Amino acid sequence: MAHVRHYLLAAAAAGALVATTGATGAHADATPAPRYEPQMIEALADTLGVSETAAVRRLDEQAAQQRRLDRLERDGVKTDGAFFDAKGELTVNVGAARAAAQVKAAGLTARIPSRGEAELTRVTSALDEAAAERVPSGVTSWEADLASDQVKVTVADSGTPAARAFLKEARRHGDAVRVVKSGKELEPKAAVAPGSRMNINNQPGSWCSVGFGARNASGRQYLVTAGHCVVGNPGLYFNGSKFAAGSTTRFALGRNSVDMGLATIESGSSITTAVGTWGNGASVPVRGSQRAAVGAALCKSGSTTGWTCGRVGAYNVTVTYTDRNGGPDTVVTGLGRSTVCVEGGDSGGAYIAGNQAQGMTSGGPTNQSCGGVNDEGSSYFQPLDDTLRYYGLTLNTN
Repeated sequence: MAHVRHYLLAAAAAGALVATTGATGAHADATPAPRYEPQMIEALADTLGVSETAAVRRLDEQAAQQRRLDRLERDGVKTDGAFFDAKGELTVNVGAARAAAQVKAAGLTARIPSRGEAELTRVTSALDEAAAERVPSGVTSWEADLASDQVKVTVADSGTPAARAFLKEARRHGDAVRVVKSGKELEPKAAVAPGSRMNINNQPGSWCSVGFGARNASGRQYLVTAGHCVVGNPGLYFNGSKFAAGSTTRFALGRNSVDMGLATIESGSSITTAVGTWGNGASVPVRGSQRAAVGAALCKSGSTTGWTCGRVGAYNVTVTYTDRNGGPDTVVTGLGRSTVCVEGGDSGGAYIAGNQAQGMTSGGPTNQSCGGVNDEGSSYFQPLDDTLRYYGLTLNTN
């Protein structure tokens, strides 16, 4: 079927699939769990070039700043986007001096931008509409870049007629748009390789990553994954046994798409609530799905590159995916961008920040090579919170 030809995607160790069993109680004298998983601390320390103590301090400070921002918003302070800088300081966009004073009083950095997230989102939405009319082949992505207060449009080939037309539309927005050159096109992370973790229709040469488990109001269990993993509602197999079947997707080849989808879990199977780290320490428990701010550290698990880590780059990113099998290009909206390295076969892999689930691998640059846990690269992921909200699901947590 077409979905297998176009998207042969790799399995993630987002948690092994196991038969459903009863839970056992914790021992009364059990040692309290650490705030962060050791493998996350080690990876973050290596990425930042600091000690593990400093990495823990960075995560503590990041979480504290996020809580202060959440408290401000609950108290009615109107914000317009927020992002962490390279030093781990959270900058909060506001529209007025009074709000800026409240942000500063909370110990955060305030900025009154020329545009802000809401205006940048309006620009990206206008570009999304232009792309819906004609897929801009050659234009790889466009996103609201909060730090620069501009919409960044990345172009691999500005010579195609569709790219020229799209850039003409983008330039109507003046200096709110910044065009950046890139020599690499993007693709959904497809691969044909043996040893898959989640085979599509039990075919050895085609597979996809395991994402997160979630349930609807009646308790029915679903696998939340990248939408292009479940085009055509395939059967999904783990170690030769069927554990799920695709049930819905918002991904459509050659059209304006969203890369979110679901598979229905078979009776007697389940998805564990801990993300596997591919030999880089114990699995990471999933405690929730609170979205990490731009600049926050996160890691992903996928069957091609295993456990890789980086930072959140942006949200509400729109990309153009090139089909390497000769099919039409596809525009995908609503993605997150990160510096986590991925390769062909990582699609659907689970992203997690601390113990908060973030999303599933969607795609990345063609021919990207990842050498290790902290080999910085580029990737795009479908945010989990958006997916749960759209389908009305509740994340299964540890």
